[in-house]
Amino acid sequence: MTKRFLTAVTLLSLSLSAMAQPRCNADGTVTFQYANDSAQKVMVDVQFAGRKEMARGADGKWTVTLGPAAPDMYPYCFIVDGVSVMDPENPQYFPNEGFKNSLLEIPALDGTSLPHDIRPVPHGRIEYVHYYSKSLNGTNAAVVYLPPSYLTDHQKKYPVFYLISGTTDTEEVYYKVGRVNYILDNLLADKQAKEMIVVMPYGNPTKLLPEPPADAMPQTRFGGDVFSQDLINDLMPYIESNYRTINNADHRAIGGFSRGGNQALYNGLTHLDKFAYLCSYSSFTSTDIPEVYDHAAETNKKIQLFWLGVGTDDFLYGNARDYMQFLDEKGIRSVKEYTNDKFGHTWMNAKYFLTKTLPLLFNKKASAEAMANAQPAMAATGKEQQFTPQVMARLFPRPIISPEYGQQGITFRFKAPQARQVALEAEILPEDMAMERDSDGVWSVTLADFLFETFEYCFVVDGMRVADPYNMYLSPDKGFKYSIADNPRSPFNFASQGNIAHGHVSYDLERNEAWYMSPTNGRFVAPVFIQLIPGSGDTMESWFKMGGADAVADRLLADGKTKPCIITTSTLEFMANMPQMPGFKIRTLRADDYPTWGLRRRALFKLLLDIGREQAPQFPGMGGGPFGGRPDNDF
Repeated sequence: MTKRFLTAVTLLSLSLSAMAQPRCNADGTVTFQYANDSAQKVMVDVQFAGRKEMARGADGKWTVTLGPAAPDMYPYCFIVDGVSVMDPENPQYFPNEGFKNSLLEIPALDGTSLPHDIRPVPHGRIEYVHYYSKSLNGTNAAVVYLPPSYLTDHQKKYPVFYLISGTTDTEEVYYKVGRVNYILDNLLADKQAKEMIVVMPYGNPTKLLPEPPADAMPQTRFGGDVFSQDLINDLMPYIESNYRTINNADHRAIGGFSRGGNQALYNGLTHLDKFAYLCSYSSFTSTDIPEVYDHAAETNKKIQLFWLGVGTDDFLYGNARDYMQFLDEKGIRSVKEYTNDKFGHTWMNAKYFLTKTLPLLFNKKASAEAMANAQPAMAATGKEQQFTPQVMARLFPRPIISPEYGQQGITFRFKAPQARQVALEAEILPEDMAMERDSDGVWSVTLADFLFETFEYCFVVDGMRVADPYNMYLSPDKGFKYSIADNPRSPFNFASQGNIAHGHVSYDLERNEAWYMSPTNGRFVAPVFIQLIPGSGDTMESWFKMGGADAVADRLLADGKTKPCIITTSTLEFMANMPQMPGFKIRTLRADDYPTWGLRRRALFKLLLDIGREQAPQFPGMGGGPFGGRPDNDF
């Protein structure tokens, strides 16, 4: 523990001086740098150039300049002696179940702004929500975007766009990579889109369960899966009960990228009583929906916008083009968009398609004009690549499970056939633990203790720190991003909490602060304010994603062991101007006062228990609380 805590501070300061993020040059090229004295060969893998070798300079840094490249956002990583690693000095990363990439942002050279740029305009709010899903028989997650006016106009109701990301992507990807919040902020400021709520669900929810169901369905199945059941029967009712929404087909849209496009189209077409706007980005769906495809006139009347986009260099182009042609032959009207300059099946395409469709959503005039000008599908050449089971197996090989929680302990695995030595580093260990290699080149080690502890860890591969590529949970640190070990059977893990009420976490991106609001059953009682100060290497997300502050509060509140609370990373400067109320005080915890996240979580747990034993302060004449009983989704 002492070693982990002390070396983290030292390594952070050393790495800040030794490395730099990619440098975007005036001629459109990008210079990548990486420091590793023991590496024999280093490459950078960036989406606009592929894998390119880097050279070690006189200062010991590995470097290469690539491009020029078009202004956009590109995933990249370093390949160090065959092992893929994120850039430890880049705070932006690509959330994913598997691969771990950093994000490169190349600005426009002529001073113009890109659709996803962070401009000085009013910004909406991002909220992370958890809800009990009867379909899943467990807790599911989603990210919600609220437009700027949602926080000021407490009477207005909004249409909803359900936006689903692709295979292996998490619910965060349309926010952190697709930048839907900033794209929509900019469009709203320019009066080029209608105000809307955007709901970003997780497309592979069975992965969240402590034990995957025995009859788990393939991710590529056309409907009928647990995701579709959850979307219609659980997520939509949750959103419509907790946010101010307009609940009819003309005010609902559904869309998605890759697998999410398939999920969006199938659920939209099989529920045209619920969705009038359908969008597919780099995807296609089943042609076996006879009640829809065989009744073209009736189907066309129900759909305000049917929008399909794909790159001609996408490995799904053949299937997507065939689906477009199928719709034409059936007499189903659809808008079609093609690209050939965004590197195929990429999030550069996903963002571009998003910017093309957002101005059309919930705008009957604009969508009708787009549909009227729609062109037929591009003619087949006979050379289009088709998406086959073989392609699926190549792109998504059988995953290695790590960490794996069993009765004997926690097993960590890492595949590195060429590595000479691999060890497990964890903040709960006094020193690194050596791992053993099997005949397939997979290194493993089992921790017999710490089964229900939450902690940061990584692999040390020939002296180099590497996040676990098989673990979708990353600690959102400022520097190197550790993986998170958090047993899904723990009572403070959302996966095992059962049918309880959950609060939500919102992120104020302008003030760089997070807020948790506990569930209140539609009204406020006197809330307790808890201020969580991030550590020196933390971000505003750390206390929640690593510290589990929201999960701990939800569990204790459900058990009647604490009181409703507001937890924030804010400095709470505004509280200084509020009138003093009898019995009211702010509780504060500082992350840097504790060497590990396990101890930080225990401190919060104890604080919440202490709050539960205190007598609630009384605020006369306030209608049940300092906010006058206002609904929690208006706070």
